[in-house]
Amino acid sequence: MCTSVINSWKLYSSMERVSKKIVIPAMATVILLVSFSVNADAQTVPEWVKNNALWYGQGEISEQEFLNAMKFLIEQGVLVIEIPRSEPIPQDASVIIPNGNSEMSASGFYLPLNLEVPVGTTVTWVNDDSVPHNIQSMDETGNVIQLFNSPPMNTGDRFDFTFEEAGVYNYFCSFHPWRVGVVSVS
Repeated sequence: MCTSVINSWKLYSSMERVSKKIVIPAMATVILLVSFSVNADAQTVPEWVKNNALWYGQGEISEQEFLNAMKFLIEQGVLVIEIPRSEPIPQDASVIIPNGNSEMSASGFYLPLNLEVPVGTTVTWVNDDSVPHNIQSMDETGNVIQLFNSPPMNTGDRFDFTFEEAGVYNYFCSFHPWRVGVVSVS
């Protein structure tokens, strides 16, 4: 084993600390990928790169030295880690139209009155009241717009809409226009 390489690792490890969030299995996977990948330039990969995990396993270098060496190799572009982009997880939320919502004097507002959700969330309105309701989207001045508008919803009926853009979305029930709600999408 090349002593100058180990000394370089020790110098590098004394210069910079690696976060404990870097896990050894991930680094070992990188070593395996580099070692077993079919590459026309495999002879150009230095032996000390190929043997780093072995040396750590044999106790010839410490965990900190191993992690520092991996970090150095990544920073120098010797090892390239591709992190797959994950697709956003679809989210669901609901707004309940509670029983008694049709009465002007009742306190049965939409639950929640202001629903806050991330982009891509499907919101389901559920009519738990004993009379029909609908959901009508409206602009900031109170005019109905054709963004999301439900048919009349009887007791137990549901209406879904997926919010694809950030913004503040106002709605109301055209049968009971004093009942208004908001969906805030960020």
